Amino acid sequence: MARRQTKPRSSTPANHAAHAAHVAVFPGSFDPATFGHLDVIARGRKLFDSVVVGVGRNPGKEPLFSLTERVAMLRELVDDLTQREPDGAPVVVEAFDGLTVDFARRVAQSHAGRACTPVLLRGIRNLSDLQSEVQQALTNRQVGGLETAFVVAGPDFAYTSSSLIRQVTALGDPEQLRSMVPPSVVERLRLKKRRKHPVLMNLAKASAG
Repeated sequence: MARRQTKPRSSTPANHAAHAAHVAVFPGSFDPATFGHLDVIARGRKLFDSVVVGVGRNPGKEPLFSLTERVAMLRELVDDLTQREPDGAPVVVEAFDGLTVDFARRVAQSHAGRACTPVLLRGIRNLSDLQSEVQQALTNRQVGGLETAFVVAGPDFAYTSSSLIRQVTALGDPEQLRSMVPPSVVERLRLKKRRKHPVLMNLAKASAG
């Protein structure tokens, strides 16, 4: 009895979706970048096909590092990370203005010819982070239809934040931060302090007052 031949599977929407690009969008101000940020990027490279780091501009807050400086800083750090760990997914660093959901839509549009539904990537350091991040994740799903993937930071980064880095720089010696930020960032912080950046001066005054 002859075997019945099976037809090759057609490219149905479901089958096409299986080959969609899984892209993580990791947004933040990164003022400055920390080992905690790099830990999230490294973890994201193991979970997604690509990672897009979005360096945002906060119009209501004066940054220590300009947008151009932050993008250059992260690109340098990401290049070093991908050279040390070449097996992970590629990482792109881009600047953006406006809402995170709009930036994620632009990322999706940039993957022309291939289905792409970006997922927001966020790091959770502690319970305080979890509460605020879940609220933000619900908002992003409601407003932009975006899902959020959380990765738990390593124990060494549980209380590392850019705001803490700026405060220590303003009040002390940036050399104390070598366990929290890469050496190149320490040097950038030293230069900002030497030049008496207004953000650092204001933090010092606020602490003294």
